Amino acid sequence: MRKLTDQDIAEMIGAEFAPNNDDIRKRVRGELHLSQRIPHPVRVPSHAILDLHMHTIEQAWTEIMDLAKSGTKTATIITGASGILKIKFQEWVRDSILAPYIVSYNPINNGSFAVKFRKNISNTYQGNTGFRAQ
Repeated sequence: MRKLTDQDIAEMIGAEFAPNNDDIRKRVRGELHLSQRIPHPVRVPSHAILDLHMHTIEQAWTEIMDLAKSGTKTATIITGASGILKIKFQEWVRDSILAPYIVSYNPINNGSFAVKFRKNISNTYQGNTGFRAQ
């Protein structure tokens, strides 16, 4: 069996064959629904707000790690004025695997912190977190 050339295809369809035709590519792409199968990249917000009220320690840890890995530059993390999360957050920032992700953190008030994340630790966003862009 021999390979078909562009000229062979043109003779079969009775028209000039243009393999780089944009209309053909668009039609094929539409028929294959490629725009629905290939997800668009997720835009990472430069600043996020993470409210940890009503979270367990495990949930808070997961949310903070997802935020740190998301590529967000800065965040406001609300732990609440009293309770274990305020204490745990400060411990995690100093002594856990979260520490390399954080450049600095400063208390905003008695229950929230301004956090600046390190660049290029992880450029991939994985997970669906409860933080929101500001």
